[in-house]
Amino acid sequence: IRSSMKTPCEIVVWYVLPTIRREIAKEMVDTYHMKQADVGRIFGVTDAAISQYLKKKRGGSTLIEESRHYPEFLEEVKRSAKLIVEEKSDMSVEMCRICKFIKTVGLLAEIYTETTHLPAPSCAWGKDDDSCIVPQ
Repeated sequence: IRSSMKTPCEIVVWYVLPTIRREIAKEMVDTYHMKQADVGRIFGVTDAAISQYLKKKRGGSTLIEESRHYPEFLEEVKRSAKLIVEEKSDMSVEMCRICKFIKTVGLLAEIYTETTHLPAPSCAWGKDDDSCIVPQ
């Protein structure tokens, strides 16, 4: 029994979501010249938290940043930031969209295997079945 095994959802919370937030914050400030306080309101955090994202004191994962998928990930981030700034989408929708992208390209499975030293279950690959089958 693998009782101490992390789930793919835990990997998302610890590695993926903070990196998505950091990169979207950076894009909103650098490209769209938004104030940190305004980005903070969109994210539901303080401008101090946004400052930490921008200074790389919060968020970020070398597992993502050193991945061969990082350039594609950044393109998805840019797309999301643009949609949010233009009020054509919102943060929660875009976080889910990028998370789905990370699963689809196999990045979540890579992070899972790297951090747990176990084969990634099917749900880490973005499989649409209702189960989360772990390879034996």
